[in-house]
Amino acid sequence: MHRSFARSFTRRSLLGAAAGVGGAALVGPLGGSAAAAGSEGSTGRRWPTGFPLPDGFRPEGITIGSAPYAYFGSIAYGDVYRASLATGRGRVVVKGLGPEHPVTGLKIDAWGRLFLCGGASGEIRVADLRTGSITKSFTVGTDLSLINDVFLTPDAAWFTDSFEPQLYKLPLGRRGEPGDRVITVPLSGDWVQGTVITGNGITVTPDGRALLVANDFADGGSLMRVDPRTGVARKVDIGPTLLPNGDGLLLLGRLLYVVQQRQNAIDVLRLDNAGTRGTAVTRITDPEHFRVPTTAAVYGDRIYLPNARFDVEAPTPETDYDVVSVERVRA
Repeated sequence: MHRSFARSFTRRSLLGAAAGVGGAALVGPLGGSAAAAGSEGSTGRRWPTGFPLPDGFRPEGITIGSAPYAYFGSIAYGDVYRASLATGRGRVVVKGLGPEHPVTGLKIDAWGRLFLCGGASGEIRVADLRTGSITKSFTVGTDLSLINDVFLTPDAAWFTDSFEPQLYKLPLGRRGEPGDRVITVPLSGDWVQGTVITGNGITVTPDGRALLVANDFADGGSLMRVDPRTGVARKVDIGPTLLPNGDGLLLLGRLLYVVQQRQNAIDVLRLDNAGTRGTAVTRITDPEHFRVPTTAAVYGDRIYLPNARFDVEAPTPETDYDVVSVERVRA
């Protein structure tokens, strides 16, 4: 079967439509709802709280390193676009390979490497920001696979597959250099694989001993704690909170930000150190500026999210896209 990125992301859209924008919302947030109003940047200068991306870009993932620049992957072309958080201006720094080679999730490391998820192409790529070139590329999974998101640990880059019950581990050297092969880690235990988008965002537990993966299908949308050695998954007890549209995961200390893209919201959970339990802290919404945000990255006191606009059924090269930011929760 030929991999079709458009087909796979139509499945994502169907999932969101089935759940509904207001469906399965956070139940009883302890801290109320936080607005996404702008504020001073961490340097005290007035930085833009939102800025445009190129028309037709179709962003999905975001990553920010130690410098105030955000990187976005393009579903449409496979480009990587870098934008200054201070000005909002940017340019393409990694030229894509075309529509059949998209970029969904991505992460930057301390040595200027970008680890890129190839969506339904089944590709995992590594790019060098100094040259803008792809230095390594792997094809993993099956014809049904959608390589969705990535997280970097000290010894590996971990990738999720939205349509197959498995993760992919790319071992890393002492200075973050990627290895020559990718290891497939089957998921078991409490993991339940649906016929729609299932595995999505990924991060680690606060103690760093296990992985956390959003499962958009199991029990109406769950958070899974995965043993990286065995792939055994255990459902995290997050009370009545459901994550049917759980996309990007961002862990700051013990606060986990879960971007619920089709709900135009971020649910914030406080986890225990082992990541086995969590309680709802607040829900962040912004009806004016959220246009189906998907993933999140932090710089200073603000969290930045690309608006993927998955509610646009037939995006064109003229469809506009942008980035929005919200304040970090202080709790």
